[in-house]
Amino acid sequence: MSSPATSLRVGLVGYGLAGSVFHAPLIAATDGLVLDTVVTSNPERREQARAEHPQVRFAASPDELWTSHPVDLVVLASPNRTHVPLATAALKAGVPVVVDKPLAGTAAEAYELAALADDRGLLLSVFQNRRWDNDFRTLRQLVDGGELGDVQRFESRFERWRPQPKGGWRESGDPAEIGGLLYDLGSHLVDQALTLFGPAVRVYAESDIRRPGAEVDDDTFIAITHANGVHSHLWASATTARLGPRFRALGSAAGYVKYGLDPQEAALRDGLRPGAGDWGVEPESEWGTLGAGDSVRPVPTLPGDYPAYYAAVAAALRDGSAPPVTAREAAAALEVLEAAGRSAREDRTVNVEARR
Repeated sequence: MSSPATSLRVGLVGYGLAGSVFHAPLIAATDGLVLDTVVTSNPERREQARAEHPQVRFAASPDELWTSHPVDLVVLASPNRTHVPLATAALKAGVPVVVDKPLAGTAAEAYELAALADDRGLLLSVFQNRRWDNDFRTLRQLVDGGELGDVQRFESRFERWRPQPKGGWRESGDPAEIGGLLYDLGSHLVDQALTLFGPAVRVYAESDIRRPGAEVDDDTFIAITHANGVHSHLWASATTARLGPRFRALGSAAGYVKYGLDPQEAALRDGLRPGAGDWGVEPESEWGTLGAGDSVRPVPTLPGDYPAYYAAVAAALRDGSAPPVTAREAAAALEVLEAAGRSAREDRTVNVEARR
């Protein structure tokens, strides 16, 4: 591991769920990075951060990260409505930025941020950790290896059974908060589909508010037609009493079906850290299956690897290589999410006109 003196200093804005469970542990576990400063004015969160990362400093506002608490990288794990203004301020101050998804509320804002980062010669990346889920890594290997033949249909689900709203900004009906499942779980679903099968040309969506008292979409379906002819069907729901498969990918030669969720989020929530035991490994009983008709076999699931994201960020900062997830990739996903929202409101299929 690099010593603190040679590591890149990271400032983390926000120490709620995203900051404390995902970003802080992964940053701390990355060779070449050190969690230097946490921005939060909440006393309880400061105590939590101090207990988990004893050497960390604190700042009361993000501005301090480019004034009195200078750092080499800013990570925004703050509410969605703050992503664009804070990323803009950091880039204008000359500081590279990692932003939790979604990067922005609109594709236009995302492209503007990408242009600003390019103009300043700074890294701007989006935390799409689900590209390093165990099941996604496995499916990507199968697709790239031709195991399914020509993929025709891809089904992907992030479904939950949460019949009572939890409240908070993620479930606020204020459009400025950019809440709801379309931009939350939908950001992951769309990013994975575009990563696997390339650009979208048409989108159809259904989006509903099912739970009493809910203010934003809690049951959403998105159908994407990709430029290469693959059809992706994506579900994000908090109202699913019986869960479907996480993935079902159907090709001309075989299909792959996988149930369950990658274990890394649960491990991080339980206080486990990368490097402890068999990180990201799931038991054989959880493996997916590959085949056609009656000829089906289990496929070993590759280990999940969330640490790979920040390792790639550290490498990009050191040598100027491309970040693991680019701002323009995030903007392309936002084009699909915007089209999905329009489709659901207007009850029609929407063409996607990419600005890549």
